[in-house]
Amino acid sequence: MTAPDDRVRAAVDAAFRDEWGQVVATLIGLTGDWDLAEDCAQDAFAFALTSWTRDGVPRRPGAWLTTTARNRAIDRLRRDAAGAGKVRQLAVLTRDPGEPPEEIPDERLRLIFTCCHPALPFPARVALTLRTLAGLSTAEIARAFLTAESTMAQRLVRAKRKIQEAGIPYRVPPVELLPQRLAAALAVLYLIFNQGYDEEERHRALTAEAIRLARLLVGLMTREPEPRGLLALMLLHESRRATRTDDDGVLVSLENQDRSRWDPALIAEGVATLDQALAMGRTGGYQVQAAIAACHATAPDAASTDWPQIAALYTELARLAPSPVVDLNHAVAVAMADGIPAGLALVDEITASGRLDRYHLLPATRADLLRRDGRAAEAEAAYEQALKLAPTEAERRYLTSRLREL
Repeated sequence: MTAPDDRVRAAVDAAFRDEWGQVVATLIGLTGDWDLAEDCAQDAFAFALTSWTRDGVPRRPGAWLTTTARNRAIDRLRRDAAGAGKVRQLAVLTRDPGEPPEEIPDERLRLIFTCCHPALPFPARVALTLRTLAGLSTAEIARAFLTAESTMAQRLVRAKRKIQEAGIPYRVPPVELLPQRLAAALAVLYLIFNQGYDEEERHRALTAEAIRLARLLVGLMTREPEPRGLLALMLLHESRRATRTDDDGVLVSLENQDRSRWDPALIAEGVATLDQALAMGRTGGYQVQAAIAACHATAPDAASTDWPQIAALYTELARLAPSPVVDLNHAVAVAMADGIPAGLALVDEITASGRLDRYHLLPATRADLLRRDGRAAEAEAAYEQALKLAPTEAERRYLTSRLREL
């Protein structure tokens, strides 16, 4: 048997990135069996290494893989056919679908909404999305979320069982439920992105997957503005990744980042994607967050940042998606636009409310504003409080460096 060369391996790798979710979604749609779909998809990709080495890469890799996986499923069901359920699955797969392989419909939208159904616990939605749509292994997902592989495996099993036992429909939700269901799907993708958007190399694949899945959702839901808003937000954040930490792994504040190292192509794409979303005339929270990110990304230097505009955008975001974290960010923008005392007054209101007692960025923000106001002793105490609450090593290093400066 001829070993696959680099060209074939690259073709199979590319097909995996582009087609895994479609292959799995198609088989789930036909059989309703999630485990069977994943197993047969894996078999198809493994067989592609041999077949494409011998026969060449097919003109439509996705159609070839879907047909191969479908044939594997038929073989499995024929061997295992026992009981009415398996017979029905086999009947669905073996009947003439009435369409050539090149015309296989895109089933991924149904898969996205099923994985992100509100009836599933949020951690299960994340895990199921990464497993079925992105093709990450259970071990990879577990490592990314610092969870034992056995725990993640149980989470996936329970999620699939919940879909079956609760009768969660494998479909795009009806129009009246679409806003709620779409919000759930976007929240999953943004959590995946944020999990990867840190200094640890092992998490960065999640960021790439989140952007890829957001692009997929934009392509599948061309009339919905919020997927575009989320994609724009991700792209604009990603454009600054290279400057978020220094060579020692210490976080670098936005105002001190080297803007010449920001990615202009990602910024341009992010701004263009945001413009497309805003042109649809239905503003949502992700679009507003992307507009804030665009204000930072397009400012030639920190001093040129349009803080009054950012403060106004946070006011709008608080109306669309109220939260104490949004209020805290609004306070920072007010401090930069209207003066430190105005921002500190808002921060003190949030502190008094007790809504963010365990959130390290509340005392860190207060410390930074006190430092800017020349109140070093008070700033030092606030930095020490933030340091006790900081969840990551990069943030602890940043806060420690601020304390040293004081």
